[in-house]
Amino acid sequence: MLRKEFKSDALQVKVFDTRQSLGEAAGAEAAAWLRKRLEGQETVRAIFAAAPSQNEFLAALAAAPDIDWHRVHALHMDEYVGLPADAPQAFGNFLRAAIFDKVPFGRIDYIGTEGDPEAVMARYDRILAESPVDVVFMGIGENGHIAFNDPHVADFNDPLRIKKVDLDLTCRTQQVHDGCFATLGEVPEYALTLTIPALVAADRIFCVVPAATKADAVRATVLGPVTEKVPATVLRHHPDATLYVDSDSGKYIL
Repeated sequence: MLRKEFKSDALQVKVFDTRQSLGEAAGAEAAAWLRKRLEGQETVRAIFAAAPSQNEFLAALAAAPDIDWHRVHALHMDEYVGLPADAPQAFGNFLRAAIFDKVPFGRIDYIGTEGDPEAVMARYDRILAESPVDVVFMGIGENGHIAFNDPHVADFNDPLRIKKVDLDLTCRTQQVHDGCFATLGEVPEYALTLTIPALVAADRIFCVVPAATKADAVRATVLGPVTEKVPATVLRHHPDATLYVDSDSGKYIL
């Protein structure tokens, strides 16, 4: 159930009772947006985040009826450097299990964990440049990051579309909190990430952020100053973005 709805600058904020109701509502609204968009154009390009925080949302979206997935081109927003291609922690593999293998996408482009990072980035940059991105489905990290744009590498005016970054300690620790890795030492130190301008260039953004571990990040995103120190605050200047939180992640903004 929706508990509260308001705006922070241009950002629409919706607070739900539970994580499940958040995911179902965000999934339903995203599905409705995709159906409407596909009425007006041949193909929709969508960028997906990979994280346990997205589980309920992705399940709801994958189960939504009457979406012509054959006309949806899927990409994802970040990937670890150096993991084996079959590692379950790889974001491409997460998304494959969560949604990419569940509905018949017309095209899916993976970043990949292996190979020379410069060559991987050049290939993905060419894909990103093919045509505009329509929609981004994202979350927010415990440190306020979007994709792997941690505060120390975040750039609201980044000239690149994709770049290699080193992950800060809070970000890497979150991967342990999320159950993706057993220990901090197992978490890769580097990743490839779409930049902030590449993400916010999308016409529509759905940002799904459940759980108490994200409460401080949500408060900073919604109530603090717009700053690269909290990268997610850039969403407050996007013309069509919605932040979905539950009563745990949204406890400081209720």
